[in-house]
Amino acid sequence: MLILAIIPSLVLIFAVWKFDTVEKEPIGLLAKLFFGGALTILSAQLVGFLGEKLLRMLNNDTDSLVYFFIFAFFLVGLVEEAGKFLVLRLLTWKNNEFNYTFDGIVYAAMVSLGFATIENIAYVIVNGSGASLVRVLLQAPAHLIYAIFMGYFYGLARLNKGLGDQKKVMMHTAEAVMVPAVMHGLYVFCLGTKKSIFLILFAIYEIVITAFAVWQFLKLSKNDMLIPGMEFTIDWDDDEQEGTDESKM
Repeated sequence: MLILAIIPSLVLIFAVWKFDTVEKEPIGLLAKLFFGGALTILSAQLVGFLGEKLLRMLNNDTDSLVYFFIFAFFLVGLVEEAGKFLVLRLLTWKNNEFNYTFDGIVYAAMVSLGFATIENIAYVIVNGSGASLVRVLLQAPAHLIYAIFMGYFYGLARLNKGLGDQKKVMMHTAEAVMVPAVMHGLYVFCLGTKKSIFLILFAIYEIVITAFAVWQFLKLSKNDMLIPGMEFTIDWDDDEQEGTDESKM
């Protein structure tokens, strides 16, 4: 079961890397993002634990929809996605490798799959043979879907930074956090309530959002855009390589 907790993330990492067709990202940077994302499990657990303690003080009815709504959307969705975004922003925003908009999706995917891998491993260790196979197999794909939306808006934010439009930078940055946070919260809320109406809603939601995310992923992979201001970096690297090759002749 432990190996099954890791395999989905490895398969999805390879798929994301494969579809980064314009310019592959450095393995070292991707590894940093993956392990950085894995570490956010610590902040998510700590903030979530403290937040749940406070929530129980304010509303001790843990079976109420209001209680679980706050828990799902704020203590899980917002906390986890904000933690991922912080790692993403710190490691890539000023990195010269971030020169195409699709890079934002690749980076966000690495962070999210790092988180999903550790979360899956922890779940299997705690639950042992009683671990839900469905949950183990679906966890990484769910986090990748959130990452596609986070990376899309993050790429737009970086694109508009290159264009000098600070207003759109702020708008897309907020979207990069809030859209995946709401999606994540809805996932947890619908499954956690265990009420038929929400389970039906969840099934419809998953089918639609998965199809849309895959379509957008493939579309954005084919229509990657160079970020303004990064042309010099690319040309400089090419010229430097050509100069090195000539010096060897």
